[in-house]
Amino acid sequence: MSVHPIFNLYNRRWPIFTNPPQLPPAKFVEGGRAGDSIVGAGVIISGGTVSGSVISPGCRLALGCDVADSVLMDNVTVGAGAVIRRAILDKNVVVAPGAQIGVDPVRDAERFHMSPGGVVVLGKGAVAHAD
Repeated sequence: MSVHPIFNLYNRRWPIFTNPPQLPPAKFVEGGRAGDSIVGAGVIISGGTVSGSVISPGCRLALGCDVADSVLMDNVTVGAGAVIRRAILDKNVVVAPGAQIGVDPVRDAERFHMSPGGVVVLGKGAVAHAD
């Protein structure tokens, strides 16, 4: 994420017209935090850490999880202690407590789809189990 990105979502001369879901604002509890990220409505970050990521509406991130440089689509659930790096998780993906995505490229290539650039991609409704 950049303070002045090439594609600026906040450019008032180039508006994006959407119909946002009717959800409460994002909530950060138990020391949950996000930096250099976009966090959508209805997200609850409970003691997890997010950096350089886009967290879409309705996501739930549990205690001790660590998400970096990733995109989580609507209603993704990230379990306690899970680690996610350079990944795109489609709608309704469940990441089990302690699971790791984007940490071990060899193992990730065996379990998930990986782009030529090394971005791990999980499809709609996928479940990522811990080791």
